[in-house]
Amino acid sequence: MRSQDLNRPAPEVYSVAGRFLFIDVSDSRLAALVEQLFTGWLLTRMEYVDQKPDIRITFHIGQSLPEIPRGWDHFEIAEGGQCYSNKDSYYLDLSHSLLFLHQDAAVEVKVWLRNLPDLPDAGLARVTSFAVCAALRRCGLFELHAAGVISPESGKGALIIGGSGSGKSTLTLELAKSGWHYLSDDELLLGNTGEGVEARGFRSFFAVTPEIAVASLPSNLGDSPVQVAAENNTKTCFEPATLFPRTHSQSVIPAVLLFPVISAVDDTKANELTQAETMMRLVRACPWATYDRAIANTNLAVLSRLARQTRAFDLFSGTDLLRPGFAADWLKQNTQL
Repeated sequence: MRSQDLNRPAPEVYSVAGRFLFIDVSDSRLAALVEQLFTGWLLTRMEYVDQKPDIRITFHIGQSLPEIPRGWDHFEIAEGGQCYSNKDSYYLDLSHSLLFLHQDAAVEVKVWLRNLPDLPDAGLARVTSFAVCAALRRCGLFELHAAGVISPESGKGALIIGGSGSGKSTLTLELAKSGWHYLSDDELLLGNTGEGVEARGFRSFFAVTPEIAVASLPSNLGDSPVQVAAENNTKTCFEPATLFPRTHSQSVIPAVLLFPVISAVDDTKANELTQAETMMRLVRACPWATYDRAIANTNLAVLSRLARQTRAFDLFSGTDLLRPGFAADWLKQNTQL
């Protein structure tokens, strides 16, 4: 597929979990930045697809953003920004950008940026992530801020669910160093299958604090780690395939959910949760399960099925989890992974 405008970059097609995304960017400089962002996600770039895409996302640059219609329902979202919804469509006003989603034969998402950033900054990453995840939700794939790991002995999977600073990446790194397979350290997609709710990785790189990087990463990584600003904290990002080339997995049917909290104690402890408590925590971790009314019931049904198929624990992480091999042994003994 080629654009008729010779100065406009040719559209790109990506796939994830059998869904095809058609990405069209109006500016070649912006196209390069968006493509750079996509290299950090587990999307497969397609040379040619002989079928209509499930999702169309277009990016535009301009000082004047479209006017949001009056009379639409309006509320503030937890991540910051304003949402204006009307049946199956909505606008997201994210200060320096605007997103519009509409669903017809395909899911259509339009993104407008007021200014072109010099690099893939936090604002561009945020609106791009919103655009892709919003579209995937309409195709039955629901994002979850979580890490995913798989025990090499039992083959059972665990999701480590929590916000930035909860210790997801640190625990995932420690388990990967012990030979556990991994999906992602931070971003997963959930979807229904005949066997149960399946989780698959969505972000390819790991991001850990500089302190953990110095303590846990080998010095022979060379120039592969990079420093990025993430949610007001500087983190070291690296591709885990550099360290663990044989332990990446695409997907798993989770058996255990962990909701970690870093505690200022030496000994790690855990409390098992009821299904009702698990569901409450999952809904808090997935605000779009209530924000996006067109898919809210389907999203909540996926979370409910996930709560039923798993055992869940509040994990109060102590410093002992940082000892080599301790995290894997502790989880095996206490969660039956």
